[in-house]
Amino acid sequence: QVQLQESGPGLVKPSQTLSLTCTVSGGSITTNYYYWPWIRQPPGKGLEWIGDINYSGSTYYNPSLRSRTSISRDTSKNQFTLQLSSVTPEDTAVYYCARDTGNGYIDYWGQGTQVTVSS
Repeated sequence: QVQLQESGPGLVKPSQTLSLTCTVSGGSITTNYYYWPWIRQPPGKGLEWIGDINYSGSTYYNPSLRSRTSISRDTSKNQFTLQLSSVTPEDTAVYYCARDTGNGYIDYWGQGTQVTVSS
C-alpha cells in the first residue's frame, strides 16, 4: 500500500515562494515507470495539474505555470518537492501529491494540504 503525505506551510505571503514536500512510503519514487504529480484545487474550481517528476527524474510542467514552477526530488528520503514562486491569492488551493501509473491514471493520492496566499 503506497501512502503519500504532503507537508509545508499553510499560509504564504504574496510574492513569496510556496514550497511543499510529498513523502512517499510503501513504494519507491524511482520505480519504473511511475510519475509523481502535483495537483491543486482552488476553492470552487476543478482540479489543475501543476506538473510532475517521473521515475528517472524528468520533469513536466503545466505550460500556464511553467515559468513559476519547479519540481525536484530527494531519492534518499523518497520525497519530491514543489516550489511555486511569485504566488498570488489566485494560488490559494488545496494541493495534492499523487502517483500516476504512467498512462494518466492516478492510483494513489495524498490527503491534500490547504495553502492560503494572503498578507
